[in-house]
Amino acid sequence: MNPSPDLLLAYDFPPMGGGIARWMSEIALRYPPGELIVCTGCLPGDTAADTRLPNVVSRLPLASGRLRTVQGQIRWAARVAALHRQCRFGFAWCDNIRPSAYPANVLWRMSDVPYGVLLHGSDLFDWRQRFRRSAFKRFVARRLFGDAAVVVTNSRWTGDLAREVLEELGLPQSIPRIRIVPLGTDPAAFRPDLDPAGLRQAYQLPAGLWVVTVARLELYKGVDVAIRAVAMLREDVPTLRYAVVGDGPARAELEALARSEGVADRVHFLGAVPDSMVAQAYVLADVYLGLTRQTERNVEGFGISLVEAQASGRPVLAGRGGGTADAVKDGVTGLLVDPTDPGEVARQLGTLLKDRARSAALGQAGRHEVERYYNWDRVVAELRALSAAAKLGNLPR
Repeated sequence: MNPSPDLLLAYDFPPMGGGIARWMSEIALRYPPGELIVCTGCLPGDTAADTRLPNVVSRLPLASGRLRTVQGQIRWAARVAALHRQCRFGFAWCDNIRPSAYPANVLWRMSDVPYGVLLHGSDLFDWRQRFRRSAFKRFVARRLFGDAAVVVTNSRWTGDLAREVLEELGLPQSIPRIRIVPLGTDPAAFRPDLDPAGLRQAYQLPAGLWVVTVARLELYKGVDVAIRAVAMLREDVPTLRYAVVGDGPARAELEALARSEGVADRVHFLGAVPDSMVAQAYVLADVYLGLTRQTERNVEGFGISLVEAQASGRPVLAGRGGGTADAVKDGVTGLLVDPTDPGEVARQLGTLLKDRARSAALGQAGRHEVERYYNWDRVVAELRALSAAAKLGNLPR
């Protein structure tokens, strides 16, 4: 074990799903063995998830959801203190402000271990609403943000939002601590040369031109707009079909929309596809759709699925807004469109489906960008460099 390992405090961690858990898993996977300890809660199937990692995962005997409670935060802080006595951490990463920054802040105040907070976009919406309603939550937010050695955001857009939040909290001195680290994916796992035959057979998917979305089914993810765009193209592109990978609270409403738009036979809701087949879903796509739109409580701070599609060599049609401009280079690796306008989506989608040379060029450019920059090796290298700088006191305080 490294004499001064880093600590990763993660509420979202496998086998939990979602983009944040994916990011935390990649950190745990790509930190050199012995240089990181992960501290998190328990979930069914967590032993199998942990065995693939080269670093230690210390799980509290407490369901992950309980980490958000006061009792859970107390127990989490106690576990961190016990680990620190054994390992003498040099730095702590928090996968979000709430609840992960609470035990990190206790460790900082008790033992001077600096910590960094990873921000995603929607979490800042949530925190701003909280501290605007409560003087106590404003005090807590000032402490958690103000004591952080570094604040990492996943895009320029999220970085700008973080600056606004810090200004509103009266923490202008913390603004120089913001660092932007755009996310990535694994180009070895998501590749253009995969064969989607297994997915086609498992879900009985017919031949045709396919557009695909991989997302949790919430309305802000834009699947409703995609369904309407598919309906608009039913005559112009008669073989067009739409595969929706993922599940969530909006599924029944979206299925009803497909029926009312007369495209229930074209829209295939695949549900929670096994991890082993998700990469095949991207390769199935002739065009990938990621039409997330910004609401009062939700936003796409970056969009990991967008770079997964690019790693798979597929052209991307993405909603303009939030941090998607950092994930998709408009006109180079994909196209950015108004995610509230089905007509614009249909026009641009129809163009990409008909202009195969342009679509191929966008897909090839996307793959190149993932190999060059948008990959987890680069992300973790940047995080480790920030940790090293914080340990040496080379970040602004």
